[in-house]
Amino acid sequence: MKILICEDESSIRAFLKINFERNGFSVVEAGSGEEALRLAELERPKVVVLDVMLPGIDGFEVCRRLRDRHPEIGIIMLTAKGMDMDKITGLERGADDYVVKPFNPTEFILRTKALIRRLEEGKTVKKDEYKVESQGFVMDKYSQTIMKDNVVLDLTPKEYALMSIFLENPRKAFSRDELLNLVWGYDFIGDPKIVDVNIRRLRAKVEDNPSEPSFIETVWGTGYRWSR
Repeated sequence: MKILICEDESSIRAFLKINFERNGFSVVEAGSGEEALRLAELERPKVVVLDVMLPGIDGFEVCRRLRDRHPEIGIIMLTAKGMDMDKITGLERGADDYVVKPFNPTEFILRTKALIRRLEEGKTVKKDEYKVESQGFVMDKYSQTIMKDNVVLDLTPKEYALMSIFLENPRKAFSRDELLNLVWGYDFIGDPKIVDVNIRRLRAKVEDNPSEPSFIETVWGTGYRWSR
């Protein structure tokens, strides 16, 4: 399990490196956002740990670029205690989870392993001979692709998982907790707001007018459903 740690404070980076290596990880280190982007291309880590405050390109921009280029990589943001906007911004840029400083190294390791399990489970799809279609959308469960009007959508693993739930269960209202458990797993420890953040990003890709969604409807007081 290869992990890339991008942290400009060498003491924190060394502390993380020791703990991850003790738990069987292969660690690659970066001290800046630019170096992290370069190493992500060369090393192709399973997970990237990103500090928000970095010299040069900040962690948010690194997260955005990584998510655009490598949607299969898990991203965990390191944020300062009490900085809720950092958490929200990181999730909006494509982070899968965040850890607040100062952190418990054991919890950090467990959350990283849980993220890797979720990423691996998202890849395990049995071959199906049928496709799911709805309102111009076609989901091919074997290739894990979704097309809208014959154009393949550029979706992250979490966005694909959300779309597959919606397309296979049209008109069913899902609570935020149900979506969190189905997509992120029952052992997810992060902020439940990650569901709303990913729905907002997903709407930007599938809706004709994201501000007035006609496919992914909000069910007030409950969560979301797919309109048919």
